[in-house]
Amino acid sequence: MRHNAAIIFIRPCGRLGQSDIAAEVSMNVLELCDPEAAAVPIEATVADAIHKMLDFHVGAVAIVDSERRVAGIFTERDVLRKFSLSGREPAETPVRELMTTPVELATSQTGPAEALVTMVERHFRHLPVVDNNGKLLGMLSIRNVLEWRIEDLSREVGSLEQYVSNDAPGGD
Repeated sequence: MRHNAAIIFIRPCGRLGQSDIAAEVSMNVLELCDPEAAAVPIEATVADAIHKMLDFHVGAVAIVDSERRVAGIFTERDVLRKFSLSGREPAETPVRELMTTPVELATSQTGPAEALVTMVERHFRHLPVVDNNGKLLGMLSIRNVLEWRIEDLSREVGSLEQYVSNDAPGGD
């Protein structure tokens, strides 16, 4: 069964600072992802998706077709907003009926700052990372990106402290 999902790749936003650009020269979002992306097949049930989230200790799973292309995403928010009060049985409800589509996606060329801007502006906590064919490579969490940003800012503060503490030419 082929599922046609709309896919939206994030585009550069042009609002990155100089330190963001410098830090991104050698890093892409795939490096920030957890080692294995949580995913279930499009034929899975809501129960399957929830069990996968619990097993992986994550708040979202990618919904993938037989070729591992992302067809949708199913998140804790979907459980709460679309399923919790529906009266439906998790083991009998197809996840494809409740998954979120279209899915905004990142690629290995997406930089961390670019992903962070997209996630904050669009209120996403998870962003699937795919190859050029839409096949799942990883799942980026806002937690992963914020940890990267904190480390980046800590390095910048350390550099500035070192610069300020050095004697300037002609100084005492």
